[in-house]
Amino acid sequence: MPTVNVGRDRLFAALGESYTREEFDDLCFRFGIELDDVTTEKAIIRKEKHIEEEAGKDEETIYKIDIPANRYDLLCLEGIAQALRIFNKKQEIPTYRLSDVGKDNMLRMNVRSDQTSQIRPFVVCAVLRGVTFDEARYNSFIDLQDKLHQNICRRRSLVAIGTHDLDTLQGPFTYEALSPKDINFVPLKQTKSFRADELIEFYKSDLKLKKYLHIIESSPVFPVLYDSKRTVLSLPPIINGAHSAISLQTKNVFIECTATDLTKAKIVLNTMVTTFSEYCEKKFEIEPVEVKYDSGESYIYPDLAVYDMEVPLSYITDLMGVSLEVEEVTSLLNRMQLRAERSTSSEGQCLVKVHVPPSRSDVLHPCDVMEDVAIAYGYNNIPTRMPASIKPLPLNELTDLLRLEIAMNVYTEVLTWILCSHKENFELLNRKDDNSAVIIGNPRGADFEVVRTRLMHGILKTVGSNNKHPKPIKIYEIGDVTLLDETKDVGASNRRHLAALHCGATSGFELIHGLVDRVMEVMGVPFKPDGDIIGYCINRSEEPEFLPGRQASIICKGKHVGNFGIVHPEVLNNFDITDPCSFVEIDIEALL
Repeated sequence: MPTVNVGRDRLFAALGESYTREEFDDLCFRFGIELDDVTTEKAIIRKEKHIEEEAGKDEETIYKIDIPANRYDLLCLEGIAQALRIFNKKQEIPTYRLSDVGKDNMLRMNVRSDQTSQIRPFVVCAVLRGVTFDEARYNSFIDLQDKLHQNICRRRSLVAIGTHDLDTLQGPFTYEALSPKDINFVPLKQTKSFRADELIEFYKSDLKLKKYLHIIESSPVFPVLYDSKRTVLSLPPIINGAHSAISLQTKNVFIECTATDLTKAKIVLNTMVTTFSEYCEKKFEIEPVEVKYDSGESYIYPDLAVYDMEVPLSYITDLMGVSLEVEEVTSLLNRMQLRAERSTSSEGQCLVKVHVPPSRSDVLHPCDVMEDVAIAYGYNNIPTRMPASIKPLPLNELTDLLRLEIAMNVYTEVLTWILCSHKENFELLNRKDDNSAVIIGNPRGADFEVVRTRLMHGILKTVGSNNKHPKPIKIYEIGDVTLLDETKDVGASNRRHLAALHCGATSGFELIHGLVDRVMEVMGVPFKPDGDIIGYCINRSEEPEFLPGRQASIICKGKHVGNFGIVHPEVLNNFDITDPCSFVEIDIEALL
């Protein structure tokens, strides 16, 4: 989840009300976001630089708020404040509109699609007129761009945002893709002109910008935007030009988004303009820009069309498990920035007609509408019950019964990692690689190289990490292991295993044998010395992880289903265990 840092005092001023920390925490929970931490800006800097110093009394309090990953409209203070005002019924839902400038007077972006199609084919644009910036608004405007770049823009690989002081430029604009040697301009925060290929080399030492260079570095052409005087606006996705840099004095902001994904570009542009159009001279009014391709196609951006969705009332109430009238549902949706009204289908079914604004790109399906109704209604107000349509899998029901039975034998359940190192899965257990394990491609670390094929190593690691715990240690785990399986369409299959371990000075073969007999008894599998098709028996085994002569294999209905015995001293030493251990592992599914 993205985290947004906002000044508490400025946020409360925007909300028109002050809250205690507990009150604001509760408001966030009711709206579906989370107050993660309360700190100060200097404390954040001190933490990043590992400086230990007491906070000053006059430092501004910062709220760190966790936002759902798909709520791009909440990635800055303005978006959060507006959403909470509407949620608290202190503001009406805004209506976003395009200014009526006429197509003849409209700014135009001409696209050389024969060039840009090689690298970043799309561009969308808009203008915010009569914007009033102060330092806090300006910083929030820049921060929103950074948050979008890191989220939906996928670190600028899908979309790159450029913002410019329109009064320093002259339209119409052009979007081209040229050889790096043919592009020269003064980049942002620099004083001398660079050729584009020189700029790439220059920014390889820049901690912030070097991570974006790979996006275009190997391309024979670089995307570039010009105004009518051939002044460079930006070299996306790397840097804007210094000539059109915005400042606190900027009144008219030109926003361009170049992209490889047109849908995401539209969402990003809509998020920028709807969030900051409240600071325009004409509130919530955005000036459109015509984007014209050399193929003759022409589009007007931003697209502020409202998307209408009809959702059956029964769909919402059935999924929530709460009986609501349509008027209640529409009122709750209005608090979530979704205009809604009653409607009726041709068959007479009661519907809720929802008008989704351009700021709510996360609403794609009726389930999104239901979720917003549930949030506004209050999750804590929804009665807790098991949905009739949900039934546990028979294997899970059996697993829960086995957990209860083993717990009554005074064993404590543990939960270990499903991923492990290759060494843990084989070598530390004295086993050779039998090519049965699923190997992880490009693992993050050596501890997560394969998917476990048995539970034994996890149980032993747990004991090794708790050597000082009073003995005996009696633990068990019931979980899935994964084995390569060519008969499955995914090439592997999961198996539910049970494993238990007794660790102590008196840990013997008979102790774990007793647990095996009890598990078989509750599973309804009788002991048959000859191992016929309805029972189980135990045979001598030679598994390398167990002590020779003190181990056995379990044969059930003619199949090998598990092993138990005294763990080999070499294996115990591999896991730093000093006391004797007896261990059993059974494939539960093989018993069914």
